[in-house]
Amino acid sequence: MKKVVLICTAAVVTATFLSCKNNTSNDLETSSSEVEITSETNTDEIAMVTSEELNAESTAQYMYVTAPSGLSLREYNNLQSEKLARMPYGTKVTVVNTVGKSTMKVGGIKGAMDEVAFNHKKGFAFNGYLSKYFPPERDITAKGYASELQVLFHDVVYTEEKGGTASQPSNAEAISLPGAEWHEAFFTAQRLFDFPKEFTFPNPKGKKTETIFDGKPKKGVWVSQLEVNRADNELQKIEYVYSSEKFDSKVTIEKVGDAMKISKSEAIK
Repeated sequence: MKKVVLICTAAVVTATFLSCKNNTSNDLETSSSEVEITSETNTDEIAMVTSEELNAESTAQYMYVTAPSGLSLREYNNLQSEKLARMPYGTKVTVVNTVGKSTMKVGGIKGAMDEVAFNHKKGFAFNGYLSKYFPPERDITAKGYASELQVLFHDVVYTEEKGGTASQPSNAEAISLPGAEWHEAFFTAQRLFDFPKEFTFPNPKGKKTETIFDGKPKKGVWVSQLEVNRADNELQKIEYVYSSEKFDSKVTIEKVGDAMKISKSEAIK
């Protein structure tokens, strides 16, 4: 009889321990970067803290820095206030409070100063350089990038077409980003298809047609230029045109419906 009681007691204790261990493990996975755990902290306190954090985690809004040179985190909601930190390109930040409308323009990009959290600091950042779409990693393909985005954004669309001949093949691919802005598509295309960083986002205001030449083309490159089309000081199309002895290539950025479409066509000569 004593053996039965002991066995039952051991089973209960073991089950309780495993349950607590699993819960603590799950909590730590999502909150270890925000909670410093020491040997003096008891398990009840850990459960209370991580539960609150998990609730906050599920309702938090995250954005990614798209400014190629990084984005300043400022003390107050104006561009003249003190810089608290520099948030690198691609950094994921938590949006604490958003203005909800454009109040300023920086480099032809409309936006406002949103309150954000970064690296245990709270401050303000220009949301014109923040995007819900995480930027592509270096050397990733357009198809691979689209597949990663589709995990979170099911309405992202990728298409591909192959043509030409066996000796002179051609390829065309496109990715559509619903709800994106012109500058978001431009920075994404620039990194995804690796056209020169010397080309900055073109201001919507300007001539109806404008050609911006690459000041430092690579050896063997015949054409490397950015072609911009506008109407009533609004962008209509941006194209990066590239040509060499071996192939011709064109990257096109345009608005189709409520989405920004980025496409690339390439033909081997």
